[in-house]
Amino acid sequence: METFAKLKNARISPQKCRLVADVVRGKPVSQALATLKFMPKKGADLVYKVLYSAMSNAENNFNADIDELRVSRIEIDTAPVLKRFHARAKGRGNRIVKRNSHITVYVADKSAKA
Repeated sequence: METFAKLKNARISPQKCRLVADVVRGKPVSQALATLKFMPKKGADLVYKVLYSAMSNAENNFNADIDELRVSRIEIDTAPVLKRFHARAKGRGNRIVKRNSHITVYVADKSAKA
């Protein structure tokens, strides 16, 4: 049984968020939550909330045992970007690209195949 939770249009670049996701991929949920709780990155807080939501979905919807859950997959995809302009000399402008992410976390039983 595999359960998931999504966070769409998170205001963090996918590259920065993938650094956090790589740390907890494949770990038991309790260990992953503890790791994310004390990690000093913005992406850690966002992934923590989505992971907690996925764990709660598994518990409430499928009566899964929390101690048996592990992080089976984490997907950090690109979301639509915000394009802004920054004034430069001689009437010119530079584009500023503010990147967003879609964060999807899948949790599964230890018995389920990845």
